[in-house]
Amino acid sequence: MSAQHEGKGSCLCGKIRIFSSTVSKSISGCHCQMCRKWGGGPFLVADCGDDVSFENQESITIFGSSQWLERGFCNQCGTHLFCRLKETKQYFIPVGIFEQPKDFVFERQIFIDEKPAYYDFVNETENMTEAEFIAQFPRPTV
Repeated sequence: MSAQHEGKGSCLCGKIRIFSSTVSKSISGCHCQMCRKWGGGPFLVADCGDDVSFENQESITIFGSSQWLERGFCNQCGTHLFCRLKETKQYFIPVGIFEQPKDFVFERQIFIDEKPAYYDFVNETENMTEAEFIAQFPRPTV
């Protein structure tokens, strides 16, 4: 992880508050079909490790979107709150949720092999295919 800071934020309606002691300043953009379907475009996230807590956690709905990943959203306003690796409980949180996102840097694009041709980012980033990205993490136990 690159430089880090603490993060606080909330969903659109304010019902759910998020606290993370570790927020990478490095932003990743995911181009996978699931992320694009979930949010209507690439999913821009910060890696927050596994030390994340929520106020009003009972208002979070969790959807197991794949064998290795689950997604959380506010069941009041629908705000996308996180993607979380099932095996390690590592959180990837949308950067727009954080209250003070002044020093984020867009550094990596993942699932670049699934990016559609109708958009491009001008930033120079590290680009990882689906296989390259998934190879970084432990395989889920069944």
